[in-house]
Amino acid sequence: MSTDWLNAIKWDDKGLVPAIAQDAETNEVLMVAWMNAESLELSKREGRAIYWSRSRQKLWRKGEESGNVQQLKEMRLDCDADVVLLKVEQIGSVACHTGRRSCFYRKLDGNTLTWETTDPVLKDPKQMYNK
Repeated sequence: MSTDWLNAIKWDDKGLVPAIAQDAETNEVLMVAWMNAESLELSKREGRAIYWSRSRQKLWRKGEESGNVQQLKEMRLDCDADVVLLKVEQIGSVACHTGRRSCFYRKLDGNTLTWETTDPVLKDPKQMYNK
């Protein structure tokens, strides 16, 4: 299989590229993570989102612990070739490790200049991760 599509990506100095996970139906931005060439190639091959965990320094198959898998519907590359967009079907209602639908659950209040939580917790993280 040709790897030309991977070579077109502008990887950072650590061999990573930011990846935005977006709901394929609603276009809601669910999360941002990092991918390396192996995780991107495996995502394409397996049809599911597989990221590179910078904190654990290993591949991270989304949902491997929580059950909230992201099935890959489409991949896109931005105009500068340095950000990947994954259009996914979020299996389970949660994409964020906090138990929320999206990682973007805080909004800046323009008057008080404070971050306000806008989205509810849908699943208890302790139950999702058996902690």
